[in-house]
Amino acid sequence: MTVKIKVVLVDDHTLFRKGLAELLEHSGTISVAGITGDVEEARRMLREIHPDVVIMDLHMPAVDGITLLSQFHQEGLLFPTLILTVSDDQGDMANALRAGARGYLLKNMEPAEVVDAIQRAARGETVVAPTMTAKLVNLLDAKQGKKDSLIEQLTQREQQILGCLAKGESNKVIARNLGISHDTVKLHVHNIFSKLNLTSRVAAAVFAVEQRLGQSGTGASKS
Repeated sequence: MTVKIKVVLVDDHTLFRKGLAELLEHSGTISVAGITGDVEEARRMLREIHPDVVIMDLHMPAVDGITLLSQFHQEGLLFPTLILTVSDDQGDMANALRAGARGYLLKNMEPAEVVDAIQRAARGETVVAPTMTAKLVNLLDAKQGKKDSLIEQLTQREQQILGCLAKGESNKVIARNLGISHDTVKLHVHNIFSKLNLTSRVAAAVFAVEQRLGQSGTGASKS
């Protein structure tokens, strides 16, 4: 029997979250383990359920999703979180990714796209709504000079792994493809985040795309 992806939905619109829950359950690969529009209830659910993926609205009355996500991370509730919102504002997306969101989705996406995004996030991949890709690439354009200098701080192996992140590969896939251990990949990813001052795999992927990494095969590198 295939193990279903456990999901917790956090959205203040009752009708929307119930409709989304039914849609996800109907996919056959996702189990909606918790649904709430209340912040404290969401906090309790994360502690008790330990979901594979959290789906969170961006704008909620009590607290915005970005602030809530930051609070969760500070409290050690580090679960892959996808922001699902009506906002296609580039600034909102930038703030969400800086807060540590695994991805940024729009509520006008097709149901199949949302299901696919959750499945990918559960596998450790980064996910952004297709219509937001160009805006994602634009986020760091004003600081390209700084980025050029930052890339020089990475070792050849770190640049190679950054290129893998640009393709949305999980640590497990990177380890297998490069012939190194999973723990070694985790260490390299940690060092990449630290050197580039990044907080998520999505942000790392954007950086890599701007640096044209991951678009073609890279040569052998030292670990």
